[in-house]
Amino acid sequence: MTSAPIPRESTSGERMRVLWLGTIAFTLMFAVWLMLGMLTISIKPEFGLTDGQLYNLALAAILAGSLLRFNFGVWTDKYGGRKVLTVLLLLCVIPTALVSQVANYTQLLVLAMMFGIAGNSFSVGIAWTAAWYPKEKQGLALGVFGAGNVGASVTKLFGPILIALVPAAGFFGGAIPGGWRFIPCVYAVMLVAMAAAVWFLAPKQDRTPAKGKAFSEVIAPMKHTRVWEYSLHYVVVFGAYVALSGLLPVYIMGNYGAEISGMLGLNETLVADFTAINGMKGEAFDNFLKANPAIQADRLYLIKWIGFLAAICYVFPASLLRPLGGWLSDRYGAKIVMGSVFAAMIGAGLLLTLPLGLSVTAFIASLFVLGASMGIGKASVYKMIPESFPQSVGAVGGMVGLLGALGGVLVPLGAVPLVSATKMPQMLFGSLLILTFASTVWFTCSLFAARVAKSDPVLEPLASPAAA
Repeated sequence: MTSAPIPRESTSGERMRVLWLGTIAFTLMFAVWLMLGMLTISIKPEFGLTDGQLYNLALAAILAGSLLRFNFGVWTDKYGGRKVLTVLLLLCVIPTALVSQVANYTQLLVLAMMFGIAGNSFSVGIAWTAAWYPKEKQGLALGVFGAGNVGASVTKLFGPILIALVPAAGFFGGAIPGGWRFIPCVYAVMLVAMAAAVWFLAPKQDRTPAKGKAFSEVIAPMKHTRVWEYSLHYVVVFGAYVALSGLLPVYIMGNYGAEISGMLGLNETLVADFTAINGMKGEAFDNFLKANPAIQADRLYLIKWIGFLAAICYVFPASLLRPLGGWLSDRYGAKIVMGSVFAAMIGAGLLLTLPLGLSVTAFIASLFVLGASMGIGKASVYKMIPESFPQSVGAVGGMVGLLGALGGVLVPLGAVPLVSATKMPQMLFGSLLILTFASTVWFTCSLFAARVAKSDPVLEPLASPAAA
């Protein structure tokens, strides 16, 4: 076994190139990863999909973008972010482009499992950024990179606009399709351009902190309790964020669509018969819209507004406040920030879960608090990782990212039986509230145990009595 080479001193220009290339690539990859969240509003009636099938599509993409996060984190530390990120971008091009050609649910499900690999870009960027930045600047740098989560809102904001601008028949005799199918074509072109930018603009002499290390040494931190504690925290602030980003447009449409339609002064028939119209599927839905072009136009306008609300009031604060979370963690300590995040999330979660009959305004306000807390919390979790495991950011960050992203599976899986049993749609947020309570309890017990023992629990492996 040989030790990793000592990296040369990097310049601020090189660090900035790594940070911005990684952030832009992550934003694009995140948009690709979660593009079905907004597109399913159009895909669902076209293919006559059930709610269960929509969940399956979301889960397929989430799993594909989660299960290899540990591997991609390790590969980045061993081979460098420039190489790994370029390869990952190119791997997503073909399945993303093929989404524009799907004819049924099965094809879409298979492609979701393929383009969903884009979600692993998070582990690559975290390890790459941490390798290039000194400890005292890592919180802010990782927070800036993590703001690429805003990619979840790209399709919500610009998708409906592009769909409206592009002719339904597409371009070049349909070779480039129109409607919602135009979006994956655009993403495929952008993925190729981004891969070229990373390869040609990133520093040629990359940082590889795990180069030369044996695999046993790379995975050694996995025996520490703190890795699994951080993972649960990340389930709460990131995994749930991913799940809700994909489910929110449909949730808002189903529960607040009629109220929003009335506020916007849309077609009276659409407002009065909203539930019946929104429940139509397949050929019946297409025929109804063809016979009622005014309702079709207003429904597209409503979809734009729902995407706008979901992005501005949830996705943006959950993404763009991540740099603030990193800065606060650098300045005041990640643990103080994390405790505040849990308190705010529990308060907002209670409002969203309890049967209070929230108006659109109250719902959006509570959703904003939830999103802002998640954005700040995501940065504080990843500030703690390099503090506890400075030589294993790729492996630990990848594992935390893997298990955290799987929370995107746990939230809908936990929500479905809760919604079915209670007949209360707001129980979508109930599973998140349960996870938040569990994570808060572990966080509190960990702090208390560390204070009593006057030692950092990260130094205690799982096998020790104190850790148990």
